[in-house]
Amino acid sequence: MTLPAVQNTGVFYRRILSQFPQDISLAFAYGSGVFKQSGTAQSQMGNNMLDFVFAVDDPVTWHTMNLLQNRKHYSILKLLGPRKISTIQDQHGAAVYYNTLVPVDGRVIKYGVISTDSLIDDLLHWKTLYIAGRLHKPVKMLVQGESGKLRAALVGNLKSAVTASFLMLPESFTEEDLFLQIAGLSYAGDFRMVIGEDKSKVRNIVKDNVQHFRILYNNMLLDCPQVFYKPQQGRLEVDKSPEGQFIQLMALPRTLQQRITRLVDPPGKNRDVEEILLQVAQDPDCGAVVQQGISSIVKTSSITQSVKGIATAGMLKTVSYSSKKLLKMWKGWRRKTPISQPS
Repeated sequence: MTLPAVQNTGVFYRRILSQFPQDISLAFAYGSGVFKQSGTAQSQMGNNMLDFVFAVDDPVTWHTMNLLQNRKHYSILKLLGPRKISTIQDQHGAAVYYNTLVPVDGRVIKYGVISTDSLIDDLLHWKTLYIAGRLHKPVKMLVQGESGKLRAALVGNLKSAVTASFLMLPESFTEEDLFLQIAGLSYAGDFRMVIGEDKSKVRNIVKDNVQHFRILYNNMLLDCPQVFYKPQQGRLEVDKSPEGQFIQLMALPRTLQQRITRLVDPPGKNRDVEEILLQVAQDPDCGAVVQQGISSIVKTSSITQSVKGIATAGMLKTVSYSSKKLLKMWKGWRRKTPISQPS
């Protein structure tokens, strides 16, 4: 199964991709510049920054070629050379290196580079839930190689998102409830949701894109033995028995299981993971424990990646990018705050 987001890349996206080294195993575009979000007029989308992620098999070679083609995209870190840039990419933050506020073909773009191995690791194990979280939501898929391992990891990541969301939802819920839960996974614990992001971001993502979410998750929900899915009514019922929840907990990505274990297991007791998850499955607050585990992963990666972003973007671009985020947050607040009428 491939990600059924959007297969038609269009001339515009092909032109943008042509300006980068072509050794890319996976490329996708995402965000409000690609998919309309609630509160943003269709006419405004052309002004929004376009976000891309490129997965590459050999980051050193890719950055070497990109420095030759697009040296101006990089901050002062370009002086360190491609090998050091690749080390910064792999060993700090969420293992992704972003160049931001880059003018290309009349648009402003941001693109992140991640190694294929690091991407697969995040998709399968939710090590940082950074790029994996972006792929929980609809994206415009531009390049997808033939790697069976990568394809399996992409599908596994979507299944994990569904499983984690089931554990945090009640026994009966709507499609929109599920999609809101899935879309919110990678924002749980993200410090930028406190300052820097529109508080309505998750709802805005889902509201105008329910059909895209359906395309992404419909077959998976129909095939899942843990849920009774009624597509015509847009409702779902999930197994909330301790046995059902234990099966779901055992299917969660490894890093999330480890975070849950740390939350529940007293220091020095050193019980095995299966025993701890069995205990959590019987806890009425099982969903809250899963939520805390996810938040702890996202909090760490969002902080470390943002600190790294100051270096990879440079101070001027960081100030410019952050001010635009704050303006967007303020506009979102203004939309929600009723204007008081004079008496």
